[in-house]
Amino acid sequence: MASSDDKPVPTPASAGGGAAPPGQPTTVASKVLDMGAAAMQSLQPVKQVKQHVCTFALYAHDPKRQLETHHYVSRLNQDFLQCAVYDSDAADARLIGVEYIVSRKVFDTLPAEEQRLWHSHAHEITAGLWASLRVPGMLEKPELDHLASTLGKFWCTWQVDRGDRLPLGAPALMVSPQADPAAAVRPGLVRRRDDRYGFSTEELRVGRADVEAPAEEHPGQADYWLRHRRGFAVDVVPHDMKRHAPFP
Repeated sequence: MASSDDKPVPTPASAGGGAAPPGQPTTVASKVLDMGAAAMQSLQPVKQVKQHVCTFALYAHDPKRQLETHHYVSRLNQDFLQCAVYDSDAADARLIGVEYIVSRKVFDTLPAEEQRLWHSHAHEITAGLWASLRVPGMLEKPELDHLASTLGKFWCTWQVDRGDRLPLGAPALMVSPQADPAAAVRPGLVRRRDDRYGFSTEELRVGRADVEAPAEEHPGQADYWLRHRRGFAVDVVPHDMKRHAPFP
């Protein structure tokens, strides 16, 4: 199955039963194990998540398909962030992908072929689409100035908007909203987000007029799909395995 398939091959995992993945309710024994493990294990990588950001993403091969996404962000250093991406902020949210975020300095070291897979964040932030929920504007201002010049690479592993009840097929490359009409987020999608959390994307946009947007909004080969109107899709094909020569 290619990441660009409109619908997966019909299976019990791709239709019926609502949005939840197929499976039996969690048993008491499993809940007890989870509680015990949580009390005894460090879970250090998970505990490094310090921010929750709600924004929107578009499929690189079909920007008309759009998602509200929830990024749970951990910072490895000032030039590199990694995000676990969920479809909501509910307790039963589905993990639908991962996004890596790098500074312009790191991005400039990447070869041109790799840069094509990355998207810019400047418009997403200045337009008010990128929202750090419940974080006061004064506190997030320095972070927005920093993020406006960053680049991201986002792989979606679970196409929930397609109705998949399990992660099916190849991962899909995602891109960020842009000022170009071909990359604009549907107003209804934004309005539902705003109504749910009680804020206005338009007011965020106005309040970010002084965010330090980069002079070059689409650096290098970033936002390749937008410039060339050619997206990227992933297909899974059989391939001969590498065979290592046996030891003498």
